[in-house]
Amino acid sequence: MRHLLDEVGQNEGMQNFVHNYGYFALFFLALAESACIPIPSEVTFGFAGALCTAEVAQGKPLNLFLVILVGVIGSVVGSALAYEVGRSAGRSIVDRWGKWVLLTHKDLDAAERWFERYGAPSVLVGRVIPVVRTVISLPAGLAEMKRGKFLALTAIGCAAWVTLLTSLGYAAGSNWQHVAKYFHIAQWPILGALVVLLIFGFVHRWKSVKGSHAEQS
Repeated sequence: MRHLLDEVGQNEGMQNFVHNYGYFALFFLALAESACIPIPSEVTFGFAGALCTAEVAQGKPLNLFLVILVGVIGSVVGSALAYEVGRSAGRSIVDRWGKWVLLTHKDLDAAERWFERYGAPSVLVGRVIPVVRTVISLPAGLAEMKRGKFLALTAIGCAAWVTLLTSLGYAAGSNWQHVAKYFHIAQWPILGALVVLLIFGFVHRWKSVKGSHAEQS
């Protein structure tokens, strides 16, 4: 119950932020989510889409095109920041903390090859998957995916996601919260699957690293 109340309070705070600061708030929230900060974009852009209608705005409505444009720009900027952090700090992070996060330079080399082969669909589709859309830029940077390719695919994926959420919020008007609620509920099975995969991946990596150290000793 407390978690639910905290979530409701967070959503209300985001709505007030967007209502009071408009396009600036949208840019900031989109940037933050794409820079690995967990912010529910269905609330941000569902509400922003609803604010493009007179019945919800209760004043001068936001412009639908500008909401989408600002959201996409903010998402791309945030993604670029996370990408550059991963690209510039990846190797040094492994040098310093690799044994604690179960990563080696060999892993980064493998990730680079994987992103070279499957990076395009991962970045593109990852923009509509919960959790993945928030953090996908960091591993893309760690794997040194080509910058131009990353930014182009990110812009396409973000444009599709922001346009979908904003348009649904606009169409729903004062009922936009129902749209956000359904999106939130639909994400739970995906989140559950991701947790299982993360646990499996962690156990597998732990065993691999442990076995590697045993062989070296």
